[in-house]
Amino acid sequence: MLGHSLTQALRLQCRAGASRTLATAVSPSATPIAQPVLLELTQPLKTFKTEPRASEHVVALDPSVFNHPIRRDILHLCAVHHLDGLRQGTASTKTRGEVRGSGAKIRPQKGSGRARLGDGQSPMLYGGGVAFGPKPRDFSTKLPRKVIQMGMRVALSAKVKERKLGVMSRLDWPNAKTKYLKAKLEELGLRKTLFVTGEDNVPLGLSRAINMLKLADATTVDKVNVYELMQWDRIILDIKAVEYLERTLGKNVPIAPLPLVTEVAESTLVAHSAL
Repeated sequence: MLGHSLTQALRLQCRAGASRTLATAVSPSATPIAQPVLLELTQPLKTFKTEPRASEHVVALDPSVFNHPIRRDILHLCAVHHLDGLRQGTASTKTRGEVRGSGAKIRPQKGSGRARLGDGQSPMLYGGGVAFGPKPRDFSTKLPRKVIQMGMRVALSAKVKERKLGVMSRLDWPNAKTKYLKAKLEELGLRKTLFVTGEDNVPLGLSRAINMLKLADATTVDKVNVYELMQWDRIILDIKAVEYLERTLGKNVPIAPLPLVTEVAESTLVAHSAL
């Protein structure tokens, strides 16, 4: 209830700030101001004293990245593009010119009463070459960069709409034992979750502990793709990953001003204590 009230209070203040901004606008044809996407912080894997409490803080996400219209056709294009790049393309067969054997004619052209045959490498004979068989080739396809970026926006927005995207302050895990991390994920209900960090590398403790888990994985934000975002049931980002995505995928869309989250949290707590 506290998180829900906090979200409602932020939305009301956001709308009030947007109305004040529109009222002071000089041009009647000003660009409409977008409302930010408010998302409550997810409880971290390890609680630190210096980190903000997840139940009292929310994150204001860029709507151009996390509230994009859903385009299933774009998701299909990005998924096919990724899977095409994974194909090895090493299948190979020998033609009649590559099969070992003599090039002498098997029998005379006429007089035997049987079908005409050439050498023993004919595709019609057992042990002969393969006609129109596969040869090594590159199956990868090309997709415009802007389409891939739109696919990232659509995939992230779909996770937000499905309430399967979370944000943690950071993804640190102090223990490298897999069983402790598995128990923590079961406690938080984070099975089938992909953890995405904005650091250069996945934190060492989390990387070692999650390496043997099949129902969870961790990667960096610069390596994640649309297919992985759709494949995993839940996506957990840290603050640096959110900043990276908003910096690389965000558009220059005016967003309604928001007050400091800590001030709103304190005012909400005072209101609840008065009740």
